[in-house]
Amino acid sequence: MRFSPYLNFDGDGAEAMAFYAELFGGRIVHQSTFGEMPPHEGMPPLPEAALGRLMHAHLQVGAQSIMASDAIPAMPGQADDACAGGYRKPQGMWVSIGVDSAAEGQRVFDALARDGQVTMPFQATFWSAGFGMATDRFGTPWMVNVVDVT
Repeated sequence: MRFSPYLNFDGDGAEAMAFYAELFGGRIVHQSTFGEMPPHEGMPPLPEAALGRLMHAHLQVGAQSIMASDAIPAMPGQADDACAGGYRKPQGMWVSIGVDSAAEGQRVFDALARDGQVTMPFQATFWSAGFGMATDRFGTPWMVNVVDVT
């Protein structure tokens, strides 16, 4: 069994996934936009503003993956739910990354925190040689933790 975070963005999903691929040393194995979806019966028309947005992306990092999409822009007159579109900031969750060293943790944390918001600076704690929390410039909340491999 594997758990894979599925991230949502507000129109900058492709940029975010390219950043994560470079930062984590991964490879985007699939990426497509809403405009590239084949039509199928019963599918409601998409707003023009949605066509260039990321419909799905799959980033492979070793044996792990992160997947993502952009939210469809809110459609006037629709019910206030996920199907009606519109981006909602992540709440009640963090993407946790385990790294092997404080140096690697600092590198990853600094990159994620750049132009984002630091919740807890990366530093040694009673449980780890390094731990920090930041929400990146794309709105994704991250925890970076040095894993004790002894």
